Amino acid sequence: MQDRPEFIVSAHSVPEHAHVYPQSTEAMGPMRALGAAAGLQRIGINLQRLPPGTRSSWPHAESDEEEFVYVIEGEVQAWIDGHLHPMKAGDLAAFPAGTGISHCFINNGDREALLLVGGDVARATNRIFYPRNPSRRQDLPAALWWDDVPPHAQGPHDGLPETRRGMAP
Repeated sequence: MQDRPEFIVSAHSVPEHAHVYPQSTEAMGPMRALGAAAGLQRIGINLQRLPPGTRSSWPHAESDEEEFVYVIEGEVQAWIDGHLHPMKAGDLAAFPAGTGISHCFINNGDREALLLVGGDVARATNRIFYPRNPSRRQDLPAALWWDDVPPHAQGPHDGLPETRRGMAP
């Protein structure tokens, strides 16, 4: 029997990590970087768990990177420009580059959700905007902040999971 090629990976063999933004103690839903583990250099493919009370990231929009989120298991709320939209297993949300559509995914339910998150790997030309976290600008090199993001009216939702309301960032 031939050894398995290195570009075939098992999700369970890829280490899981949870991102924490500077100025915050909140861990985002843990993810496994499947694409990187399999050797992809231009496309990011991540398997992200969202336990109850967590979110995928801070709300953000990107200038030059496309992203998608596919719900494999469970239910989440897609936070889109300050409005919540329910998503369940089998639903896909896609964010073309440069649209300025701010987004993140929140699990306000009582069961874990599993997401397939993908898109372009970080491009040198990409810039990012955090509509609910403008202080993030000070953590980034000036060239990475998206100043001329297309305007979108922001709805009333703050982008936080219900369990984080009233907590320190």
